[in-house]
Amino acid sequence: MMAAGMTGPLDPVGLAADLIRRPSVTPADAGALDVLAGALESVGFTCTRLPFSEAGTPDIANLFAKLGGGGRHFCFAGHTDVVPAGDASAWSVDPFGGVVRDGWLLGRGAADMKGAIACFAAAASRFVAARGADFGGTISLLITGDEEGPAINGTVKMLDWLQAQGEKLDACVVGEPTNARQLGDMIKVGRRGSMTGHLTVHGIGGHTAYPHLADNAAHRLVQLLSALIAAPLDAGTEHFQASTLQISTIDIGNPATNVIPAAARASFNIRFNDGWSGAKLDRWLRRTLDAVGGRYELEVRISGESFLTPPGAIAALIADAAEAVTGHRPEFSTTGGTSDARFINRLCPVAEFGLVGLTMHKADEAVPVADMEALTRIYQGVLERFFSA
Repeated sequence: MMAAGMTGPLDPVGLAADLIRRPSVTPADAGALDVLAGALESVGFTCTRLPFSEAGTPDIANLFAKLGGGGRHFCFAGHTDVVPAGDASAWSVDPFGGVVRDGWLLGRGAADMKGAIACFAAAASRFVAARGADFGGTISLLITGDEEGPAINGTVKMLDWLQAQGEKLDACVVGEPTNARQLGDMIKVGRRGSMTGHLTVHGIGGHTAYPHLADNAAHRLVQLLSALIAAPLDAGTEHFQASTLQISTIDIGNPATNVIPAAARASFNIRFNDGWSGAKLDRWLRRTLDAVGGRYELEVRISGESFLTPPGAIAALIADAAEAVTGHRPEFSTTGGTSDARFINRLCPVAEFGLVGLTMHKADEAVPVADMEALTRIYQGVLERFFSA
């Protein structure tokens, strides 16, 4: 039974539409957390705002919502920030209108990932309506506004705050749009690491007619990059696909065709599996570049190490709930980019499961209303299984 003063279960589609109508393009919140907090408080959650700042980065609004106390603690993690809508003329609707049309909810963030946040909030409200507020455990939502941005003033600092408060998480699901084609086809149980490298090569400038008096930095840069991509980094591991190095920019900045450049720059990104660490890759990069020779500077930034939650209790629990609703069992995968699960992994077992990601970050981002109802039932099934274990 629901406690006095609490409203009935939340409507996932209506809540998602309200969230979409708040144009929370990173780092703006635009009132999205107010909408979510109001909905959660109406069904018994206690909400704590967690604004964080750091010099040189935008201030970020975050939210921790908690229901219950003691017992096992199940956390849902997500983000209300979204990428820009891009060219509005490419959309058939207002990107921030939260429009339902022909059985689809359209708008920026519908798939990634305001839809999943609304589904979990609705699932939790249904679970509490059925079981009562005194269900013997704790449900929480850890919601950041900094996932699509630098990821500095969001989940990492929220997790530090949780630890300082003595909060212990026993399991977490991140609501990223993990499904590739249909709801229930994929659960992410890990992610590759990501490293970005910025390479600057120095030479001696000169006239192209007198190359013997110069040292062409562009030539040296090509040689260094060729060494980095000469062979695959690996062939993959048991749970991960092969690591990849992709050159993303080459910049000479030379407006004259008869001038030999004195400096040349390039950037690259490496997505690496659990056969590597960021430190190991850094050493490999410098050994490879040193073997070619020449004067260079290399700056690397590791945005996340690879991680794996060995397919076990939490992934199986989600798979059971998804299979019960969709009729097919999801595969366990580590494909794709990075997510905030890479931070949560240090505190508790974590898996990712949300809506279908075919339209995320695109014009006319959309999810079927039927999928939102199904995902709400899946999340409710996860909670029922978790607190019955």
